[in-house]
Amino acid sequence: MSDDVPVTAAPEGVRRGEEEAADPAGGPADRPWTALWVTALALPPLALLAAASWFGRWVRPGADDWCFLPRVRDDGVGGLVGQFYFDDNGRVANALLVGAYAKFQIAGHQWYPLVSGVLVVAVLWAVAALALRRAGLRTPRGMPLLLAAMTTALFLFVTPNTYKTFYWPAASVSHTLPPVLACAALIPLLLARTRRGRVVAIAVAVLMAAFLATLSEETAIVVVMVLLAALIVSGRVVPAADRGFVRQWCAGGIAGTAAGALVLITSPGSTNRRERFGAETTSLLSSDSLAASLRAFAEITVTVVTTWQYVGAVAVGVLLGLLCRRPDGTTPRPPARWPLLTAAGLLTLLVSGYLCTVIAYPVFGDRVSDRSANRIWNDYLLLYVILLVGVGALLGLAVRRYAHRTAPAKAVCAALCVLVCMGPAIALTDLDTAMRARAEKWDAQDRRLREGAAAGERVLPYERLVISQMLEPFSEGGERYWPGGCVADLYRLDRVTDGARGR
Repeated sequence: MSDDVPVTAAPEGVRRGEEEAADPAGGPADRPWTALWVTALALPPLALLAAASWFGRWVRPGADDWCFLPRVRDDGVGGLVGQFYFDDNGRVANALLVGAYAKFQIAGHQWYPLVSGVLVVAVLWAVAALALRRAGLRTPRGMPLLLAAMTTALFLFVTPNTYKTFYWPAASVSHTLPPVLACAALIPLLLARTRRGRVVAIAVAVLMAAFLATLSEETAIVVVMVLLAALIVSGRVVPAADRGFVRQWCAGGIAGTAAGALVLITSPGSTNRRERFGAETTSLLSSDSLAASLRAFAEITVTVVTTWQYVGAVAVGVLLGLLCRRPDGTTPRPPARWPLLTAAGLLTLLVSGYLCTVIAYPVFGDRVSDRSANRIWNDYLLLYVILLVGVGALLGLAVRRYAHRTAPAKAVCAALCVLVCMGPAIALTDLDTAMRARAEKWDAQDRRLREGAAAGERVLPYERLVISQMLEPFSEGGERYWPGGCVADLYRLDRVTDGARGR
C-alpha cells in the first residue's frame, strides 16, 4: 500500500529549506534506507497486535456473553436481533455483529481478537494511504503502514483495561469497532473521482451512518459532530471544485445517522432500557446529570492526557511531516487554514466526548470515569489519536522548515515509536498469564457443569472466575445473581448456586 513514486525535477524558484526534498537525484526521503527503517518502525506495533491476537486463544465468555450464547444457540442470530429490538436496547446492528461471533460459541470469542485486530489495522492502513494520495503527498514506502500500525496499537493497547477494549467481544462491538467502521466510510470518499464514484460514496455514508446509529449511540454522536464540523469549515478549507460533493457527503452521513437513531429511539427495547436506567429525556438533561457528566468527563480527560504513551501518535505524525513531499519533490507547507482545522478538531473532540459521557452517565453513574469503564471512552479515543497524529505532522513540517538538520528529530521520534510499545507489551504479557489461568479453571468448570447437566442435575454450584473486573454471577458479596440465570440457560440447568458459599 505504498504511494511512493519517483520524484520529478524541482521547479524553478524553490523556497529556501526545500532544496533537499526537491533534489532530482533523490533526497533522503527517497533513499531505500529511509523506506527500510520506516517500515521497520511498524514492526513493534504490529508485533503487539500479533501477540495480542495469539493470546486470544485464552478468551472465555463472561458478563453479557453468558446471555448471548444460549440465545443464539437456541434461536439463531434472528432471535438475538429480536431480543435486542424488542427487549434490551434497540441496537439491531449490534445484535447482528454479536450474533456473528456468538454463532460459533466459544470459538467465536477466541477468534474475535484476531479478526477485529486485522480489520482495524487494514481499515486504518487503507485510509492513511488513500488520504496521503488524495492530499498529493508522497512518502517513503511503509509510512501508511506505520501510521496505521501505531494508531492501532495506541488505540487498542494503551488503555486502562485492554481486556474490555480488545478481548471482550461484546464491548468491542459496541465501542471499539464502531469508530473504525466510521473510518471505513472514508474509503469510498477518498476514492471517488467520477460522478458514479461520488454517488457511491454518498450512498455508503448514508448506509454506514444508519448502521452505526443502531450499533453504538456514542459513536453516532462522534460521527455527527465530526460531520457538522466538516460542514462548517468546508467553505474555507475544501477547494471549490470539491466543496459541493463534500457537503453532500456530510449531509448524507447526518441524514443516515438521524434515520438510524429514529429506528433505535422508537424501538421497544430502547424504551425499556431508558426506563430501566432512568435515562428519560428529563433526567438525562437535568442540571445534576449534566454537571456530574462534566466532572466525569474532566476526570476522563485528565486520565487520557496524562497517559504518556500517546506521545507515540505525535512522534509518528512528526515523522510524516519530516518525510512527506509534493509530487514535484518540494517540501509541502502546512495548510493555510491549519489554526482553524486545529481548533475545529479540538472543539469536536471535547464536545463529542462530553456528549458521550452525558448519555452514558445514567447507566454507569459515577463509575463512568472509572478505569473499569474505559471501554465507553473508545468511541472518541480513536479521534483523539488521529488528531495527535495530525498535530505531529504540523510539528514535523515546522521542524523541517526552520531546523538546519532534521536527523536528530527523526531519531528521537523513531525511538519514541519503539519505546511507547514497551509498556503495552509488558501489560499484555501479564494479561496473557491471567487469561490462561482463568481459561484453565473455566474449562474445568465447563466440563463439570456439562457432565452434571448430562447426568440429570438441575441445580449445580458455580464458582466466580473474574478477570479485568468483568462481571460474574454472585458479585457484591454473593448477593447479585446476574448473569447466573444465563449461565444456567447455557448449561440447560434450572439454577446455579454460589460455589464459594458451598465451600
